[in-house]
Amino acid sequence: MRLAGLVVFISFLPSFAAGQLAPPNAVPNGVIPVVFVNGYQLGCSGDSGFKSNFGSADTVMQASGLVTVYFDNCTVSGGPSIEALGAAFGKFLGSLTYVNGSAVPTVDVVAHSMGGLIVRAYLSGMQPLTAGTPATFIPPANPGIRKVVFLATPHFGTYVANYLGNDAQTKEMSLGSQFLFDLNTWNQGTDDLRGVNALAIAGNGGTGLESLLAGSSLSGFDDGIVELTSASIGFAISGRTRVVAECHTADPLLVSDGVCSASTASLNQINDQGNIVGQIITSFITGTKAWTTLGEAIESDPNYNYAGVLVGGEDQNGAAEALTGATGLKLNSGIAYKEAVQLTSAGAPALNVTVTGTGPLSITPQLAPGTTSVAIAKNGPTITGVVPAGIAQYPRDVAPGAFVTIYGSNLANTTAQSPQPYPNQLADVQVTVNETPAELQYVSTNQINFIYPASISPSSGPLFLRLTLKNSLGQQTVSLIVVPAVPSIFTFTGVANGPAAAENAVSGAVINAGNPLHAGDYVALFLTGMGVAHGLSTTVVVGTQNCAGAFFFAGPVVSYEALDQVNCQIPPGITGGAVPVVVTTNGYSSNIATLNIQ
Repeated sequence: MRLAGLVVFISFLPSFAAGQLAPPNAVPNGVIPVVFVNGYQLGCSGDSGFKSNFGSADTVMQASGLVTVYFDNCTVSGGPSIEALGAAFGKFLGSLTYVNGSAVPTVDVVAHSMGGLIVRAYLSGMQPLTAGTPATFIPPANPGIRKVVFLATPHFGTYVANYLGNDAQTKEMSLGSQFLFDLNTWNQGTDDLRGVNALAIAGNGGTGLESLLAGSSLSGFDDGIVELTSASIGFAISGRTRVVAECHTADPLLVSDGVCSASTASLNQINDQGNIVGQIITSFITGTKAWTTLGEAIESDPNYNYAGVLVGGEDQNGAAEALTGATGLKLNSGIAYKEAVQLTSAGAPALNVTVTGTGPLSITPQLAPGTTSVAIAKNGPTITGVVPAGIAQYPRDVAPGAFVTIYGSNLANTTAQSPQPYPNQLADVQVTVNETPAELQYVSTNQINFIYPASISPSSGPLFLRLTLKNSLGQQTVSLIVVPAVPSIFTFTGVANGPAAAENAVSGAVINAGNPLHAGDYVALFLTGMGVAHGLSTTVVVGTQNCAGAFFFAGPVVSYEALDQVNCQIPPGITGGAVPVVVTTNGYSSNIATLNIQ
């Protein structure tokens, strides 16, 4: 075993020409280019060209009518941090132009390994870190990315980073690093990838040695460099991680070091039309469904019952505190981690940690299988999500004047509910958004329903704000993105794609299997989050047809604060027990709920 050999493997990758790449300032007019982003390059002393990192992916993409552009992170001098590379990537996107000289407004992205972290740092607007100070984020108003494919990205780190060097980038990719903790908690304690249409491709073609060294001891759990729970994007969106039996990258040293087999294909070397990774990428980007049958869904992987966890400490008022101990977990500068926590029917086991200034704590985090979750060890209130009331949408945006739900633990000392008008304090709870008090409708230990202040409304694009919850035990502050509208259809199941909370607008009958809609009926849909410009440019699509009618209505329910209503007439030719319905207002689309139409 020669893990030290990993330090130099990137330097020996061969150099080839990349004739199919489009110049950044000469993208063919009108197309959405695919920007490839490479991963870690040791000291950028070797070949960092496209061919070395992606094989013949440019010609493979070209055969499917796709135009490729390359962002080589080695063109940014000085060995900068990943967040600095993210800022440089944003400038690169802003410099892309068509042949006619106009700016390229939208791109798709394929990022390998650390390249995926560069993309995520850009999406979050993560600013270059200063030692000893909290991370700050200024997310771009319009990221300009339509789709992104993450290839073996160490979203939660890799053990091997410790062997690659001691520079800024390897430190940030180390398991349990402050960078990874901040990146994965920047938006309400997680990262929603700004809602970009995303797919991850993870490899399980490693020999298991990397997993053994990282403390997982699982076969088929890594690609030689990154473990499945780190490569998964289940932390942001489920059903979007495909697993292929391949190794992280092409290098004979991976074989000689025992982390990959000589017969195992390399995940990032896309050299012909039959390459499974290339097929997944082209299918996803071109909008076909073939990617759903290629490789294996991580949900079907034998190791799906394992989850990763990243644990940070805070005092009762939300100030960061280092962990000084963690039973069964490993520590990296005050942050605890484990890449393979075995889940049972009862969920995750309790984790015992010691927080500086607080002492020993036992927490039972809600871990999702097949991915990594972040947990906060603290006394007092802990927020795990802020979403439109009734459903959890992707991305985690909210709208002014909308009903919003906070999820977490120790949120209130009792359960209480208020009639209208709603107070600014209920039980022992107060919620503020950028210090503006919010109206509270319901509070309990695990859930709070409040109305986002209508006075804090963006004229266009997102606002990045801070939400603070205070109670008798302490307080917690999280970031929050508010956009002009987040139309959210209430459903009877509380699931975004469930049966819509709807009535026959004339008879008042609740729509269900016993009382279906028919062509010509007016339906009343109930939702929240249409924004302060209620009904402006609102459309409804039922099945594949517009739902309008002479008595179309979209606006607030006057008698019930923060509740919106849309009335439209069911068009002919649509039947089914679960016909999809979508409301779009002010350019923002709702969840896809269903209606029973016979």
